[in-house]
Amino acid sequence: MPIDLSSSFSGKRALITGGLGFIGSNLAHRLAGLGAEVCLVDALLPESGGNPFNIDGIEDRVRVVAGDIGDRSLMSGIVESQDYLFNLAGQVSHLGSLQDPGHDLELNCSSHLSLLELCREQNPAVKIVHASTRQIYGRPHYLPVDEKHGLEPVDFNGISKMAGEWYHVLYHRIYKLRTTCLRMTNVYGPRMWVKDGKLTFIGLWFRQLVAGEELKVFGTGKQVRDFNYVDDVLDALLLSAASPEADGKVYNLGGDGPIALIDLARLMVEIHGSGSFRLVEFPAERERIDIGDYYGDYTRIHEELGWEPKTPLRHGLSQTMDFYTQNHEHYW
Repeated sequence: MPIDLSSSFSGKRALITGGLGFIGSNLAHRLAGLGAEVCLVDALLPESGGNPFNIDGIEDRVRVVAGDIGDRSLMSGIVESQDYLFNLAGQVSHLGSLQDPGHDLELNCSSHLSLLELCREQNPAVKIVHASTRQIYGRPHYLPVDEKHGLEPVDFNGISKMAGEWYHVLYHRIYKLRTTCLRMTNVYGPRMWVKDGKLTFIGLWFRQLVAGEELKVFGTGKQVRDFNYVDDVLDALLLSAASPEADGKVYNLGGDGPIALIDLARLMVEIHGSGSFRLVEFPAERERIDIGDYYGDYTRIHEELGWEPKTPLRHGLSQTMDFYTQNHEHYW
């Protein structure tokens, strides 16, 4: 029987870490619409993606706390009263992790361990959904990649994200905390970071198209990826939070099919109605951590929770392009 999300979240308290960022702010909009009492915690670190404009229209319906989730004195007054915790905070920049691996470890691992300890001590009944990543698989040995695939990260960010995920898994196994981890893949949509390619290349492509700049496709452009529109990811987050059978589980997400990056560039130019792209040599710092081809198998979450991506890539790209065309002054 399908889950009634309105009854699951109406009147409930939901905490979103990384709440002013891309996925967190979109989730805030969705939860506010469902009648939840929403609290957002965000450190607002430079180049982290946190943007106050992301909650435009719901400012008076959410509580915003500026701070680090690893700050126990800050978080102890917040965690204890929550029904749901959507743990989306962390660093996603692979190049950033190479430049400062200690900082990357703090953001993606140590701070999450502190937060889990607080939950264990103060609110062991809270349901926690953690944003993990397909990056922890490394270079795939087979496609599509399912949850049985080995974990072989190719950079520091993958290692720290893997450790953060496994702390969530172990807190369920040892302390019975109700945790679920979602291995996300190339999430895109409104409110994402688009100033440069440090957090995601497709965000930069949106900015370049709207600004009339040429897209640069690394290497041959034949490497394939799958993409999730943010609304589909929100569905997965909410279903995982509301479903007791998701407790202790790790799930892949995935798109409606793989696409070569050169074909993605071609499609984005077509949707925008103008623009151009060209192949360029792979930058050395990116090539050594590139994972090659990837697309995920989301059979497990489909069979257990009924989730599947519903947004066709063309439609999602069009919606995102329209958003930045109308709101670009707030994002670059």
